[in-house]
Amino acid sequence: MFNSIRTKLKTLLIAALLTPTLGLAATQPLDRIAVIVNDDIIMQSQVQNAIDLAIFRLKQGDQPMPPKKLLIQQVVEGLIMESLQLQIADRGGVRVDDTSLNEAMTRIAAQNNMTLEQFQQAITAEGSDYAAMREQIRRELITTRARQGSVGPRIQITDQEVQNFLNSREGQEMLATRYRIGHILIKVAENAPKAEQKEAKEHTHQLLQQLQGGADFAALASQYSNAPEANIGGDMGWRTPEQLPSLFKDALAGLQPGEVAAPVRSPNGYHLIKLIEQRGGSTVMQTQSNVRHILIQPTEIRTEAQAEALIKELYNRIQNGDDFSELARLYSADPGSRAKGGELGWVNGEALVPAFREVMDNIKLNTLSEPFKSRYGWHILEVLDKRQEDIGTEANRNAAREVLYKRKFNEELQLWLREIRDNAFVDIKI
Repeated sequence: MFNSIRTKLKTLLIAALLTPTLGLAATQPLDRIAVIVNDDIIMQSQVQNAIDLAIFRLKQGDQPMPPKKLLIQQVVEGLIMESLQLQIADRGGVRVDDTSLNEAMTRIAAQNNMTLEQFQQAITAEGSDYAAMREQIRRELITTRARQGSVGPRIQITDQEVQNFLNSREGQEMLATRYRIGHILIKVAENAPKAEQKEAKEHTHQLLQQLQGGADFAALASQYSNAPEANIGGDMGWRTPEQLPSLFKDALAGLQPGEVAAPVRSPNGYHLIKLIEQRGGSTVMQTQSNVRHILIQPTEIRTEAQAEALIKELYNRIQNGDDFSELARLYSADPGSRAKGGELGWVNGEALVPAFREVMDNIKLNTLSEPFKSRYGWHILEVLDKRQEDIGTEANRNAAREVLYKRKFNEELQLWLREIRDNAFVDIKI
């Protein structure tokens, strides 16, 4: 990943020797060494690109701009630390392929409410180099993986620490039940004429029928609701049970996320209440699928086209009566499931890549999927069964463990960064 200083200096020398051969073309200033970090060098162009990226992010986040000198110091120190981590990543064989990078760029664009194309145009309009920014994001992904690989093994969390956190006030507050609620109010006074009350009631039931038929709750709320939150699609945000009127709590009883309760009457009118999401509590229901699959990957001796042809051949063989399990043992590239005849067991879709999850969630039981591609290769799968599983206790312990891990990770990360900085040779030339 890294060239030695000698190689980079040789490249600069060759560029300098070739410059006179360019005839009367405008003279281009040579890039200069800004910082030496162990066996790596940081060029002035890298510093400028990093400054451009920092300024772009500050503007996008409406953050105040620090003094120029301080910004440069922060950027240079950041590049030094990045270089040290990249060197560690390189020694550990850490890589980020183009698929992962494209996914990251798409996520960043979405966070800025843009498509990837719009994001690229915005960066270019700011006068920044999109290709350089893309490479910077790649380096950030690599350093993140280097941190996880170097700092993660230092962290130990005991079962007793998890239990102590769950018993603490902080843990109890974190795990308390919270509801995210959608609300539509069709306003009609209690003393309104009977015809007017009947009309409001019928309108409410018509809206409920539309919602049960797949209509968008937020759109109907924006169009018809008389509640204060109508202009934001009826979204009341996250509320604890104590923050809800009894009317709403009663309506939520027994609802699953995504469901709408039957209309309820109050002095203000008729209410439609939707449980958008639910967090916390001792009960967490999760849809799980019992799945088996066969994975075929391109290799050094098998091209992408050959991998696709093989998965289609296996699909046809199973359709014609060949045993799925036997073919999985012979051909699947998934080492975890191959020995089990392709069986993944009970899995949660959220833990799977999107392409696999989409097919798994939409296929009928005991039906072989057509061949499809994910970032891991070509698959065929079969869902043997589905179930609703209460993972509340496990989910709460995992949530507590995650909080403790992040806390310890940040502490250990600072220690690790100081260690690698103190042990590095750094010569700043600007």
